[in-house]
Amino acid sequence: MTVRDALNTALDEEMSADPKVFLMGEEVGEYQGAYKITKGLLDKYGPERVLDTPITEAGFTGIGVGAAYHGLKPVIEFMTFNFSMQAIDHIINSAAKSNYMSAGQMSVPIVFRGPNGAASGVGAQHSHCYAVWYASCPGLKVLAPYSSEDARGLLKAAIRDPDPVVFLENELLYGETFPVSAEVLDSSFCLPIGKAKIEKEGKDVTITAFSKMVGYALKAAEILAKDGISAEVINLRSIRPLDRNTINASVRKTNRLVTVEEGFPQHGVGAEICASVVEESFGYLDAPVERIAGADVPMPYAANLERLAVPQVEDIVRAAKRACYRSVSVAAAA
Repeated sequence: MTVRDALNTALDEEMSADPKVFLMGEEVGEYQGAYKITKGLLDKYGPERVLDTPITEAGFTGIGVGAAYHGLKPVIEFMTFNFSMQAIDHIINSAAKSNYMSAGQMSVPIVFRGPNGAASGVGAQHSHCYAVWYASCPGLKVLAPYSSEDARGLLKAAIRDPDPVVFLENELLYGETFPVSAEVLDSSFCLPIGKAKIEKEGKDVTITAFSKMVGYALKAAEILAKDGISAEVINLRSIRPLDRNTINASVRKTNRLVTVEEGFPQHGVGAEICASVVEESFGYLDAPVERIAGADVPMPYAANLERLAVPQVEDIVRAAKRACYRSVSVAAAA
């Protein structure tokens, strides 16, 4: 099953199960979605539940939050999360804070979803990763699926959740195919929010990643295995709440940590994970934590520079070898 189909079927099943769920965004209806995630849903549920909007993120996000105030369950699509900047006042001030400010009397069951982070050749204004922006805000839950199982289970969980959820997809993963079990295909399937998944067990070094970087981490683990390094790969799934218990338990086993993310290094997800491990498992570390992140520059448009600005498999391999004191210095290689 492709990630695209996983998201589509999750939306379809949740709309079928709950008449309060509706979709809203640019091109979600007549055009079947900019990335065809909402394909077929307009024909099935009609224009009252699949609403095409003008190009006005602030407008339709505000309408969505208002609908959630009144008990509906909107799923708001941003064509890219870069455009959510137009609506960030409603996401943060209207959605995230209302439950607290109303002393729990008002819930805001809304999902903000769409592609996040780098795609390919779309430049700085369409390539930004907003995981850490939204994950820093109390009142929001932030999810980042990797596989089809993640996409189905986490999107269903997000729609069913009584609080606002930022759901960060990746454009380059939409067409990726992953094996899924009968359990995942069941309409009742749902994944817990705030729980990471150990994609591959290992004993020498822990590698944490989310979204597209999980695939890179798994490829790096295959290469490392050929050099006798057993890497444990953790798919974070949930950025807020962060599954600190799983991360720390793994580090206490492997004694080494490499964090991987596409976003900027400063104040990143990896920095938060590093802080958690230093606070809770410092005595278990046998090497400095390695952080792999995007370059600290706006995303270049040129393909050769874009590749240099985004973490690659070989970057993860080198970091893991450094953590295991297995790296070869340039002088020694010469």
